[in-house]
Order: sequence, then structure tokens, then C-alpha cells
Amino acid sequence: MKQGLDGSKTAYLVILLLGVVSLLGDIVYEGSRGVVPEYLRFLGATGLVIGLAGGLGDFLGYAMRLVSGFLVDTTRAYWFFIFLGYGLIIVIPLLGIFPSLEIAIMLVLLERIGKAVRAPSRDTVLSLVSKGVGTGKAFGIHELLDQTGAILGPLIVATLMFFNASEYRSTFAFLFIPFIMLLIVLVYTYKRISQKIAGAMPPRTEKKGRLAKPFYIYTFAVLLNTVGLIPYTLILYKAAQILPTQQWIVPLIYLLIQGVDAPAALLSGYAFDKVGTKILVLPFLLSVFPPLFATFNTSLGMLLVAAAIYGIVLGMQESVYRAAVSEFSPVSSRGTAYGIFNTAYGIGFLISGAIYGLLIDLAISFSVVLFYALVAQTVATTLLLKLRPTPKEEK
Repeated sequence: MKQGLDGSKTAYLVILLLGVVSLLGDIVYEGSRGVVPEYLRFLGATGLVIGLAGGLGDFLGYAMRLVSGFLVDTTRAYWFFIFLGYGLIIVIPLLGIFPSLEIAIMLVLLERIGKAVRAPSRDTVLSLVSKGVGTGKAFGIHELLDQTGAILGPLIVATLMFFNASEYRSTFAFLFIPFIMLLIVLVYTYKRISQKIAGAMPPRTEKKGRLAKPFYIYTFAVLLNTVGLIPYTLILYKAAQILPTQQWIVPLIYLLIQGVDAPAALLSGYAFDKVGTKILVLPFLLSVFPPLFATFNTSLGMLLVAAAIYGIVLGMQESVYRAAVSEFSPVSSRGTAYGIFNTAYGIGFLISGAIYGLLIDLAISFSVVLFYALVAQTVATTLLLKLRPTPKEEK
């Protein structure tokens, strides 16, 4: 089977074009995520409901990748799933049209499902074309562009909220503009590169490779890491509580998360190509701190520290966590591997959202939170350090 592309120039073209598509998508949905927790609170949601909604959204956004990843490996219909998944981002501009808590939660969940549909196809394409440039670098560059959109989105939304006196309907409606731009660029990307990458794709008749034990150990370690990390939604929820008359600042805190995320993703991607999966020890250990700073402090400064550290972890999750999957999975089953991996990832978000949301509502003691976070990350790190990538014929 032909591996990779002929020439790094073509590989970089694919990486950059897919990165621009993700950039525009992030302007829409990441821009909205900075205000969605407060919007749900405005519609009557409690901390537990916000934590569960965010956790359930991330769970669906990752768990459904198991199905879409299997379908990708079975059909090789990469572009169909990419178009469908990005097309579902349209639900975000619709949020302001339906000022109902139940409908708003449904739309937020539907957007996450759209991400589940497109991600295995996109990640598989990226992993296949990255052979000549380095898997870590490819995912790092993609995440850098992705996070550029994730920075612009909250910045645009914060600006709109500032000038329209925190009026949600017009803010969400504005996001129709980058969504239309996304569709235009996606069509161009398909026409420009679909034929170029066809040779790198495994044939439909190829027998699927088996996912070995190291892959499942790695996936479980990431699950534990995610279970012990407080979701960004609850960091923003705490910020909204201490800034009741300055809601436009909340998207800026989300902007901080994305701003730290981008360079962390790129730098860790390069580091991954040098030292491999050992680089993951860093985000595992850093994951202990955001819940400690965000759960009990009512200081804006402490919340900013929590957001910054969370941004570092998130950047590495979105780049080297994904890149590491290619170290433990054969090409012919990579869509399935990403599906299983992201399902576990989503389960972690669901559990952490529920647990930390409840801890905040009940004001549980600091020592309990510290113990919980330490145990989760210690076990996750121990599993990671014992892990060794296995040789694969199709890698």
C-alpha cells in the first residue's frame, strides 16, 4: 500500500487547507462556547445542569466517533463525513432564535455530534499525509490554525457582547457569516486536494489490522486524565458568578484558554516527534492544578491561572494526544482507533463535568478535590510511563 504523499509540499498543502477549514469552524463554535455557559445560566440552568450539559456534549462529541470511525474505515468515505460534520455547525447561529433552555441544550449537543462525525475522517487524513513531515508536527500545525480560529471566535463574540450590551440573539446571528465562509473554503479544499491525497488512502478491500493492548492502555490513561480535569465550562461558570455585571469578560477568559492552547499545541507537536509519548507526562501532571484554582477561589486572578494551565493541557490534548494514537494503531483501523480513543475521552469529560459541577454546587472541601485530582492523575501517569509503542507493519 502506498504510504503518505509524494513530496512534503503536497503534505503541507493538505495540512494547511484542512487547518483553514478548522479555523473557520472554530470561529463559529469556539466563539459561541465562551458565552454558552452563561447563556444557559441566563435561561435558568444551575451549575450541575451546565456541567452535565457540557460533559454530555463532549461525551457525545467523542463517543459517537466510535460509530463514525468504524464507518470511515468501512466505507473510506472521508469527504462525506467531513462535509456532514462541518455542515452541522449551522446550529450555533440558530441558538439565538430559540430562547429556550431545552432547545439551546439540544442545539449545543447537536453541534458536538457534528464534530464527532467529521473528526475521525479529518484526523485519519492528517495522519496519512503526515509521513513526510512528522505526525506530531502535522497535528501541531493543524491545531495552531485551529486555535487561531478559536482565538478569533471568542474575541469577536466578546467584542459583540461589549457593544450590544450582552444581547445574545444578534451575537449568535452574526456567526452565520463565518459559517458561510467555512462552506466556501471546504468546497475549495475538496476540489483542490481530494485527488492529491487519494493515493495515500488504504484501499476499501484491505483487511483491518488489530488494535493491540498498548492502544487500550493508552486510551484508559487518557480517560483517567480527563476524569480528573475540571471542564472549561465550569471555569467560565465560576467567572460568571463573580462578574455578574461584566459578562463580556467571560469570553475573554475563554480567549485566554485558546490563546495558550495554540502555541502549546505547536510546541508539543514538535516535542512529540523528538521524544514520543513521554511528553504526555507534562499535561497529565498539569491537569491537577485547574480544579484546585477554579473550584474554591472567587478571585479573578486565580481563575485566570486555572484558565491558562487548562489551555496548556487542552493544546496538548488536541495535538499530541491525537498524534499518539497513530503510534498504537495500524492505518487500516485508524478511524476505528480514533473513534474508540475519543469515546473514552468523551466519557472522561462527562464524568468530570458531573463530578466537578456537583462539587461546586455542594461546596465540598478543598481536601476532597485535591485527593480526587491527585489520585486520577497519578494513576494515569503511572500507566503512561509503563507504555511502549508497538511496531506495526502499516504504521
